[in-house]
Amino acid sequence: MNLFLIVVSAVLINNFILTKFLGLCPFVGVSNQIDASIGMGGAVIFVMTIASAVAWLFQTYILNPLNIGFLQTISYILVIAALVQFCEVVINKVSPSLKQALGIYLPLITTNCAVLGVAILNFRSNYTFIESVFNGFGSGLGFTMALLLMAGIRERIELAPIPRSLKGASITFITASLMSLAFLGFSGLIPQ
Repeated sequence: MNLFLIVVSAVLINNFILTKFLGLCPFVGVSNQIDASIGMGGAVIFVMTIASAVAWLFQTYILNPLNIGFLQTISYILVIAALVQFCEVVINKVSPSLKQALGIYLPLITTNCAVLGVAILNFRSNYTFIESVFNGFGSGLGFTMALLLMAGIRERIELAPIPRSLKGASITFITASLMSLAFLGFSGLIPQ
């Protein structure tokens, strides 16, 4: 498959948040501010891309030859946890204010089901190493795009006169569902 199509498909058509509903915890938790969303998006892009590469290598050269595919999920979680720890150390050195803004959500990337989902779906889709890396990168871009769109909308919603009963999580999930419906229009854009 064309690498460009893999990236476009991961960003628009198979967006993990808006079409597969994976990674909703950080999506709702960090999308209050655009600055925090940019930082979280960058961290997720990095972790998804590297996790896709490492998970493919781990699956191909360790799990499959030893016939221990049943350890796939736990081994992927360990790989992702190590990558998140590395990412946390780098962010802490480069931008302590970003680490403060991300708060608990940076360590939560470890258990972000979108990151784990990308690694598992890369294997299930029989992607090559390069295709897995590009799919991981595209999925991270899609996650970041959805996060930034939601952050922008939520900042505008704060200024709007919304009934008290809809403030908070209610309007957030209504907005997310409308975004999901909009992205549903992209399905069929690239034939599977």
